[in-house]
Amino acid sequence: MLVLSLIGTTPSLAQTEPATTGSDVQILSQAAQAAQRQLHQTFTNLTFEDFGPAPIKGAIYQALAGGRVIYYAPASGHIVFGTVYDRDGLNVTALAQEASARKRFKLIDPNKALAIGPIEAPTVIEFTDPDCPYCRALDRFWAAKAAEGKPVRRLIYFVSKIHPQSAAKAEHILCSKDQAAAFQAIYAGTDPQTLLTCEAGKARVAEDAALVEAMGIGGTPTLIAGGKLISGFRQAELEAFLDGKQAGHSADSGSRDNAAR
Repeated sequence: MLVLSLIGTTPSLAQTEPATTGSDVQILSQAAQAAQRQLHQTFTNLTFEDFGPAPIKGAIYQALAGGRVIYYAPASGHIVFGTVYDRDGLNVTALAQEASARKRFKLIDPNKALAIGPIEAPTVIEFTDPDCPYCRALDRFWAAKAAEGKPVRRLIYFVSKIHPQSAAKAEHILCSKDQAAAFQAIYAGTDPQTLLTCEAGKARVAEDAALVEAMGIGGTPTLIAGGKLISGFRQAELEAFLDGKQAGHSADSGSRDNAAR
């Protein structure tokens, strides 16, 4: 039994429904009543005010587009953007997204990242945009955590096709003698009058862009922490990751987490 949280459909794809007879309505009503009772019995904590047939007909298929799960009902021509939960409240849509992301993790070469942070700290893979306000907020969050004694090692890949100056600022960072300092300055809001350029930096930005496309990264920041894909600046999830990883390091001070598994 699955519950589909419907966010939107594409009415333009829907087929015209045939007229229903009185007997059809009676059968549909009986089926709806049975489904309503089953919904109450299966999801006892769910409260709803109305119940009736959905426009979606027939089997529903799952597809991934740009790292996002969508559902398609060919019988009625509907596309559904939503979240599916099972009877235990498990978000199976999120599981499908994470499984798809894990298949693409092998595309990531840590040696081609801009590494910031102590090598012995827990590692986070970070897809970021120099002009993304949430990316800058994330940078401040990492700085605050480091001040608390919870640093991370960030493997940075630049997303450069969202904002017009992102590629140039990413290249400036990668062409700087002190890349970490240049990164921190840009993310703190500094706007250099002259942005540095170099062939190596330009090539790195292009490589990152190709990786972003192959990974299906559609927004920033996107992180991989503890083997989990985190879309957006989700502070609670990052706090949980840090608490878990730091506890592990306390138990074994000689261990190193050199990969975001």
